[in-house]
Amino acid sequence: MSARARTSSTKERLAYEAARIMAEQGLSDYDRARRKAAARMGILDRRQWPSNEAVQEAILTQRRLFLGHTHERDCLDLREKALEAMKTFRNFAPRLVGSALTGAGDRQTGIELLLFAERPEDVLFALMEQRIPWQEAERGFRYPDGQRHAHPLFRFIAGGMPVQLIVLPTRALRNPPLDSITERPLRGATREEVERLLASVDSA
Repeated sequence: MSARARTSSTKERLAYEAARIMAEQGLSDYDRARRKAAARMGILDRRQWPSNEAVQEAILTQRRLFLGHTHERDCLDLREKALEAMKTFRNFAPRLVGSALTGAGDRQTGIELLLFAERPEDVLFALMEQRIPWQEAERGFRYPDGQRHAHPLFRFIAGGMPVQLIVLPTRALRNPPLDSITERPLRGATREEVERLLASVDSA
């Protein structure tokens, strides 16, 4: 086996081990799972570590393989709940992102939405109007120009499922931050796109 083939095989094994660790331990941090997998397998050379995207693909493969119809139901449930939340916060151009969109999530990981507003307090007012109790935090993103910015994040539970609202300035609709997994612009899915995803399942 060539050196390139060995490296590719090692990355694949590490990706599946990291995915297994994330599933078993309920982790959402790709780098932490990858470090644990590398330590467990004794692979210290970072050049042999898989990308976040490879780990995400391994998660999807494992969920399809071992969970089957349960995985399909989870995806459907997450996206239906996401659509409800997007309708509630429709004034903020919501975009579905994260594992609920990719299919790698479950009820524990919940739903992530990007909302766009000139003033984060406008989202707070919307939460108050809906009588939704929330917790406040921040989420950091890297942008294509290399700058990093922290943005407000509001989390709450709806129907027993975690929901996270990440509030970006409206200019980020044209210049979105980078996805931490793919390193590509994080555009997410609009309400109409989520509706089409759900419709495609119904018609299958």
